[in-house]
Amino acid sequence: MKRFFTAFLIALIPVASEAADPAAQFPNKPIRIMGQGVGSTADWLSRFVGQKLTEKWGQAVVVDNRAGASGTVPTDIVAKSAPDGYTLVMGHAGTHVSAVSLYKNLPYDPLKDFAPISLVAKLVTVLVTHPSVPVSNVQELIAYAKQKGGLNYASAGPGTISHLTGELFNQVTGLKLVHVPYKGAGAALTGLVGGETPVSFLSPITAHAQLKAGRVKALAVSSKSRFVAVPDIPSATEAGIPGMEAVLWFGLFAPAKTPPAIVKKLNTEVTETLRRPDVKEAILKQGGETTPSTPEELGAWVRSELKKWTPIIHAAGIKAD
Repeated sequence: MKRFFTAFLIALIPVASEAADPAAQFPNKPIRIMGQGVGSTADWLSRFVGQKLTEKWGQAVVVDNRAGASGTVPTDIVAKSAPDGYTLVMGHAGTHVSAVSLYKNLPYDPLKDFAPISLVAKLVTVLVTHPSVPVSNVQELIAYAKQKGGLNYASAGPGTISHLTGELFNQVTGLKLVHVPYKGAGAALTGLVGGETPVSFLSPITAHAQLKAGRVKALAVSSKSRFVAVPDIPSATEAGIPGMEAVLWFGLFAPAKTPPAIVKKLNTEVTETLRRPDVKEAILKQGGETTPSTPEELGAWVRSELKKWTPIIHAAGIKAD
């Protein structure tokens, strides 16, 4: 009897260990990444990283697209989801930085309501025009806009980095391009290709296929020097618009109060995936640079972006129009 009882206790040890460590069997059901509008950079990254994690875990990672309100709708869903690591969001400047200034009744706090997992990628925005615009560089675009008395530019929505970059471009050049917000980057690109709007500021991932097909023209990237993923496009400095610097970044977030052990496991699995040569190469080909980080580094990055962009948003009078 004593021997049987001892064997019974020994058999219970793995069960007790798993109960004490919630990450031991994680994930044991599908994980959902709340994406943004179809065709956006956040959508592409969510699907690509999700596919690689599915292969790694043998457990489905699905992307749930919810467009609108510059990505705040799906972000709010994650903020209010169970803190178990099974619902994540691909956050960015629009959801975690500019939304704070744009929406008086933002239903979540980007710092308090999320557990950062890791930065995923950083990109630049590309100043692009419709082929019918008779310019071949930024200085010609500035002259053309002045001659026309102004131009419209498409963005992925109020407060998105494409909107902020457009307003920064206005400040740097003294132009007054008129903002035309779309419901997502994919819709903005469609508007540009279709000739609804002549100018836009989009990520290389969003514009990649249309750039290769010659359906849009690239004039400059929003950085001091040429960006490694699109080395053939002039930098803002080369284009004669120094100061037009904007980083398009993406990071994975879980709800606040997600157990630290699960946050750690997610961080380990995501960063290992992002460091794989094939993953780095695939994202680079699309115009992005992988940026695996610690949760603490992602949290610090969000705080630094809030400090940078909040005064610019207020000075420009940007609103959620």
